[in-house]
Amino acid sequence: MAPVRFLDLDPPHTDYKTAKFVVVPVPIEQTVSYGKGTSKGPDAILKASLHIEEYDIELGREISRAGIHVTRPIKAVNAIKAQIAKIIQDKKIPVMLGGEHSITPFAVSALKEKHKDLSVLQFDAHADLRDKYQGRSDSHACAVRRILEICPVVQVGIRSMDISEAEYAKKTGQIAKIHFAEKVELEEIVVAQLSKDVYITFDVDALDPSIMPSTGTPEPGGLDYYQVLDILRTVGREKNIVGFDVVELAPLKGVHHPDFTIAKLIYKLMGYIAAK
Repeated sequence: MAPVRFLDLDPPHTDYKTAKFVVVPVPIEQTVSYGKGTSKGPDAILKASLHIEEYDIELGREISRAGIHVTRPIKAVNAIKAQIAKIIQDKKIPVMLGGEHSITPFAVSALKEKHKDLSVLQFDAHADLRDKYQGRSDSHACAVRRILEICPVVQVGIRSMDISEAEYAKKTGQIAKIHFAEKVELEEIVVAQLSKDVYITFDVDALDPSIMPSTGTPEPGGLDYYQVLDILRTVGREKNIVGFDVVELAPLKGVHHPDFTIAKLIYKLMGYIAAK
């Protein structure tokens, strides 16, 4: 059974009423097309988080003091929007743990109703701009195409797309907001393309497979940990991060460092948000 907390926290730091962050496990795996196992991602992240030190060296504080509550898992996509809407209505920061990338548009839809000037920052190896994939418009490979029907998206770490995605990106001008992994610009350039209110979606395959082997669709030449932190730190400082998700972790038996890396990355992003 999955732990019911993020980090090894006890009340009052886990109480929903006072928590700044609400973690929502979403172990949904419906459209994966290569490696499988994303449904086990949320549990692996939560278990790994129990071993994170609460004190953050960079920020000089225990981020956990802001409060981190974990909800029961969501197992149906049609329940995501209502759950995220409630969390933001209660003036908290939703943190979804996937599961596959197809869950993200539902959260973005809920946040867009609250934040009219919303934009999304996507970290990913793949553009996810297909209109349909394997006959489905709700595939993980179509996640960003669906999000663009809701609000603008800035894409970072991309290093794989098919010709239809490339043509769509050029035709619509989205290509100007795609920052390919081999030539990611300074974080200030990325951040300048975002609106004031930002939702972050982080597909773990944005990271190089040498440090992130636990994903169903690995691509060589990915981002490193500190590259990602540099961007997240700048976004946290200059923008209003209203929520985020981490998706596509497919845990490997006996290989713990990817799970811990993602749990630590989530905690770091919480810290950048709470530091404002």
